[in-house]
Amino acid sequence: MNAVTWAVLAYVLGSLAIGAFVSRRIKTEDDYLVAGRSLGYGLATFSVFATWFGAETRLGAAGSIYSDGLSGGSADPFGYGLCLLVMGAVFAVPLWRMKLTTLVDVFARRYGKGVERLAVVFMVPTSLLWAAAQIRAFGQVLSVTSGFEVTLTISFAALVVIAYTMFGGLLADAWTDLVQGVALIVGLAVLWVSVMRAGGAEMLAAVEPERLALLGPPGTSLWDAAEAWAIPLCGSVLAAELVARVIACKSPQVARRSSLIAGSAYLLVGLIPVTLGLVGAALLPGLEDGEQLLPRLAQEYLPTALYAVFAGALVSAILSTVDSVLLVASSMVSHNVIVSLRPDIGEAAKVRLARGGVALFGVLAYVIALHAEGVYALVEEASAFGSAGLFVVLVFGIFTRWGGTPAACLTMVAGMLVWILGAYVLKWQHPFLLSLAASLAAYGVGAVLEPRPRTTAAG
Repeated sequence: MNAVTWAVLAYVLGSLAIGAFVSRRIKTEDDYLVAGRSLGYGLATFSVFATWFGAETRLGAAGSIYSDGLSGGSADPFGYGLCLLVMGAVFAVPLWRMKLTTLVDVFARRYGKGVERLAVVFMVPTSLLWAAAQIRAFGQVLSVTSGFEVTLTISFAALVVIAYTMFGGLLADAWTDLVQGVALIVGLAVLWVSVMRAGGAEMLAAVEPERLALLGPPGTSLWDAAEAWAIPLCGSVLAAELVARVIACKSPQVARRSSLIAGSAYLLVGLIPVTLGLVGAALLPGLEDGEQLLPRLAQEYLPTALYAVFAGALVSAILSTVDSVLLVASSMVSHNVIVSLRPDIGEAAKVRLARGGVALFGVLAYVIALHAEGVYALVEEASAFGSAGLFVVLVFGIFTRWGGTPAACLTMVAGMLVWILGAYVLKWQHPFLLSLAASLAAYGVGAVLEPRPRTTAAG
């Protein structure tokens, strides 16, 4: 193995050590899942930023823009950055005040236990797809730096990710996110400066106008653009991973402001892979796999020491995202299903259940990563998979008292069925928008047709 590979492994071991050290404070389920609701501005902001700024922004978005121009980044970083801003402006305070342990608690309190378990069935696959995207990206980075086959490096990545995540829960995750957030900003900045000095600035100025169309190349319909933007916004603004950070903050003000700051930083830092993707077609034409653009640029334009910094930054972004995703998937099953059925379980047993779930879902995500077409495709699937119905049910559940159990069940099932039918069977052009419309209609129908409690006349 070369020096860069050893540097990446040293970084991974350092992250494991930080997680293991902080994890000693974990005594209860709340400690493990929501960091004892203790996150201040620094930890909360960097945790939201680093969790969201994962493989899809670093590798997937740059590769997509490399192939398709600026419209390839409509989802990430632009759509997902806007998603964080909307979370801070609209949802953060109401969610914090509900004193949740997981996002699925909203379904239990508002619609009942049956809807809670149905939500788990719908939401766990999304988390698995997110985790698979990060594991695949980790394997891509290790493959480029070491020269080993991608299948082998993805297998190693899965092993590291599972061990890393099982250590410390959300508190350890938040502390490592702080370190990883700094590392990824520095790593990207170093690469951007090096590429711009090597002629990238002139190439950026000479990019063809059609590659700069954010809403798509000429002829792109408004419906196509709306589909591309609706998936990250409606599909991810209430993602369980993001909500976990919000409800772990020490106050509603911290929850709101940290999300807004993180969203602004996400858009700003996300412009770096955007610009590198735009100039990448001129700097490294003919790449077989666009997702390897950033590692290839780093190999080409950075000296060994700085390339090690960049590779460590890539790994940091991946680890900070995947541990959150696996933790959330495990928490939904352990807290909202097993503990819900057996409320007499002690705190130590609850923590063991959550850790066991991390291992199980890590293995499943590894299998998905091996058979996936690419990182960006996995992320889009994760954002769209049944999320339209969940989004509609959550919005009505958080802000209104209209509609109950029948409306929620009908909406979630309708949203999922329409999306599967449109995306996989009939190959509709705008399956997410149609599933969102079907979900709104289903909720309205379910709420109107719900049986009303009988009242008796006085006297």
